Amino acid sequence: MSWAAEVAESLFATLFPADCRICGEPLIRISRLPVCEDCLGSIHPIAGGVCAICGERIVSGYALESAEEIRCEICRRVDPPFAKAAAYGSYESGLRDLIHMLKYQQVRPAADVLGRMLAEVISELEAGWKPAQVLVVPVPLFSGKLRQRGFNQAEMIARAAIKLSAEREQYLLVPDLLERSRETQSQIGLTRHQRRENLRGAFRVTDKDRVTGREVLLVDDVFTTGTTASECARVLRRAGAARVWIATVARTLKMEVQGVRFEPQDDERLTMAAHG
Repeated sequence: MSWAAEVAESLFATLFPADCRICGEPLIRISRLPVCEDCLGSIHPIAGGVCAICGERIVSGYALESAEEIRCEICRRVDPPFAKAAAYGSYESGLRDLIHMLKYQQVRPAADVLGRMLAEVISELEAGWKPAQVLVVPVPLFSGKLRQRGFNQAEMIARAAIKLSAEREQYLLVPDLLERSRETQSQIGLTRHQRRENLRGAFRVTDKDRVTGREVLLVDDVFTTGTTASECARVLRRAGAARVWIATVARTLKMEVQGVRFEPQDDERLTMAAHG
């Protein structure tokens, strides 16, 4: 670093002191993203075995391993409406804080960092796609929420990820293809049945001709219960999509966190537990 740059950085730090939004430590370098390098470095990809279809943590004794893939107990029994769901990291600690920074604190530079993570997820999914242009569809916000926030975080992250792709011409971002036609209540605290009912009829495809026969990549910031992603995938499939793939920056690993154990007695209950 030149002496002039050092002076400028020192002067900036003196006049505009800033702390890391995650750990609270003073930031040493000038950055548009108020997060220190240590906190960014602490965010890691999901480690260990996950289901090849839904991306959930594999629990020993509850998976079937074949020559091609490992599936969780639920995905062995009932096919979800999407071909595969994948996420970069677990929705906790620094990654959760970074996502909240973008969504609730309007720190837009966070979208670039999250986009790099999403780009890694997309690169892992590419092997399963047909050699044709893929439609990239962000999970939409309701119009009122979009006006209030000013942007759709899923769309911002998707744009950042596509820019980083060496095969960017393979992707066509269509943020208006899927529309949230009505406002829904928060999914927090709802039962599985209530979550499904809350989202039933909440999404629609605006141009069925555009989606017919196409591979669709559905993008969101977080995969939590899977209800939203599954409902969007169902709507896209009904509209004619050949297959729907799901890529998110983070996901909640329910089995790991809550110790969930599924009893293989009721297929419908198993389906709703995992995917909706």
